[in-house]
Amino acid sequence: MSLYITDECINCDVCEPVCPNEAIYMGELIYEIHPDLCTECVGHHDQPQCQLFCPVDCIPLDPNHAETQEQLQAKYEKLTAQKTSSN
Repeated sequence: MSLYITDECINCDVCEPVCPNEAIYMGELIYEIHPDLCTECVGHHDQPQCQLFCPVDCIPLDPNHAETQEQLQAKYEKLTAQKTSSN
């Protein structure tokens, strides 16, 4: 699954810089996570960095974007290949 940010977000700016896939961005009111870019840090870290650093614990799994570990790994590999080919 990808993750999402609930409206409990306090816009502390901690999550955005720790996201290795640049999936977190400022929405209209709070930070949001682009599900096509979120791999739950699979391929980068053992656990999602945004969840680890969030001081208010407002980043749960997104039930609307269910993905297996294998799908998250494949998404990571695709994103990494795209980033490499664009450099």
